[in-house]
Amino acid sequence: QVQLVESGGGLVQAGGSLRLSCAASGTIFSINVMGWYRQAPGKEREFVATSNNVGSTKYADSVKGRFTISRDHALNTVYLQMNSLKPEDTAVYYCNHLQTGRSSWGQGTQVTVSS
Repeated sequence: QVQLVESGGGLVQAGGSLRLSCAASGTIFSINVMGWYRQAPGKEREFVATSNNVGSTKYADSVKGRFTISRDHALNTVYLQMNSLKPEDTAVYYCNHLQTGRSSWGQGTQVTVSS
């Protein structure tokens, strides 16, 4: 089982930046995918970005060019650098870890972007 601990959320003005971190612990295999999803009030949880163990990344169209996902494999940590934030980026951001078909989720961290 994998445990995920997120940090880095907060309140920021539009145009500002935040960096989220998510540290994984437990039984972690070499082949895995880590990523970020978000859920705004009254909306479904949606994909933001993922990064696999060989560095391949994917982004939602809504965040391309503004968000960057990166990983420190030695620390089993994934980061999400968020720049040029918009009010519509306001949501609870969840870290996800996927390996051998099993998905684990963090507790979520709130990101609020004021206009």
